[in-house]
Amino acid sequence: MSTSYLAFDLGASSGRAILGTLNGGTMHMDELHRFETKIVEDHGSLFWDIDSLWQDMEVGLEHALKRAPNLRSLSVDSWAVDYVPLDATGSALRNPFCYRDPRTKDSIEAVYARVSAAEIYRNTGIQFLPFNSIFQIYEDQLARPDEVGKTSTRLLIADYFNYRFSGQPVIEVSNASTTQLVNPVIRNWSEDLIRDLGFSMSRFPIIVDSGTVFPPTESSGGVSVVSGLSHDTAAAIAAIPADDSKPWLFLSSGTWSLLGAEIHSPILTAEAFEESYTNELGLNQTVRFLKNMTGMWALEECIRVWREEGHDIGYTELMDQAEAAGPCDGVVDLDAPEFGERGDMEAKIRAAADRQGIGPLTDRASLVRLILESLAQNYAEKVQILKRFVPVPTDTILHIVGGGSKNALLNQLTANSCGLEVVAGPAESSALGNLLVQARSMGDLQQDETIRGIARNSTDLTRFSPQ
Repeated sequence: MSTSYLAFDLGASSGRAILGTLNGGTMHMDELHRFETKIVEDHGSLFWDIDSLWQDMEVGLEHALKRAPNLRSLSVDSWAVDYVPLDATGSALRNPFCYRDPRTKDSIEAVYARVSAAEIYRNTGIQFLPFNSIFQIYEDQLARPDEVGKTSTRLLIADYFNYRFSGQPVIEVSNASTTQLVNPVIRNWSEDLIRDLGFSMSRFPIIVDSGTVFPPTESSGGVSVVSGLSHDTAAAIAAIPADDSKPWLFLSSGTWSLLGAEIHSPILTAEAFEESYTNELGLNQTVRFLKNMTGMWALEECIRVWREEGHDIGYTELMDQAEAAGPCDGVVDLDAPEFGERGDMEAKIRAAADRQGIGPLTDRASLVRLILESLAQNYAEKVQILKRFVPVPTDTILHIVGGGSKNALLNQLTANSCGLEVVAGPAESSALGNLLVQARSMGDLQQDETIRGIARNSTDLTRFSPQ
């Protein structure tokens, strides 16, 4: 007998409603509705348009109920750190700021003046990034005190939409851990840190375990709502098709790249702090010890602008041309701050290449090749650093998931640079993990079935050996 579930997988450029059908130990996925994740600009600031997203999610739910009248459950996953402040009635006070808005520049040093960076890391184990929730909340207190006074609680993006469906204003533990305000040892809010920063504990929601099931509501179309793995990376790593016969690392490859290992206790040492590694919480009491890096963002930005300029850019053709362009004579640091903001990406890469003495970049293909080689070299460097914290024997498998796993050239370059066998897939790892956690939470897996076992059965994998 088959059972069906609905995953809303929200990315920074688009969202999707995906129907998952579990049958015979395999999860079949069908995309029912794809929609834009809209950014709106208001008084020079960037916000996510949550009303537009909600309307599209209602459309997705309608499609799902038509296709699967006996739909078992639904769940939402998304990017992390950005949040919606709610008032005492449970209504949104405003759209959530977009993490690419540079509003936290003044709040970072103000936070460190109250609590040192080292102390924050000892309490949370989270990599310092300027858009982390800790800095966004502090910026709200500096710049929007009236709004903060009206704030009853704050929900991260996926948790907000799970709340809209379920009526339960809670935050799931994998998502909460990204805020840089959660103690990964106790898997709950770091209350001392929160108070030291001048935040009110009353404005932080209850943290629930991954896979918490809430009863059906009218908003959910009469189906259960699962607070599964709200953070898309957590969902993606849950669906890694590893069989544990060999040691493995993961690389979630999308707009961002996240490379690391799944471990069972956080690493909160001074060395981990100095190397800016992060400890995010995952399924089954696990920890994702990883490095957050720029991923396909630079390439995506270049292609976006080229298409807006009217150029007919075919992705497959562009990758074929990049492969034919041959190796570059250097790489650029795509984690440099100038590459983090939108606009002029091609010019910024060319300028960096000139400074490095790389070139000449005679066409788009050579520029794309430089982007891909720079990513692969960065991954290799991070693997070497990771070896100082976790064992990485020579037979380690590097599992690449996410949209970037479909880029065969990048996968091969990564295998070459890292000296590891690469297993690519699934590309839709966040959605697959979302669906499989729902199935397990609803009690629909057989006694001998596991999430990763079903992920292996449900995915076409491609292997790349170092050359």
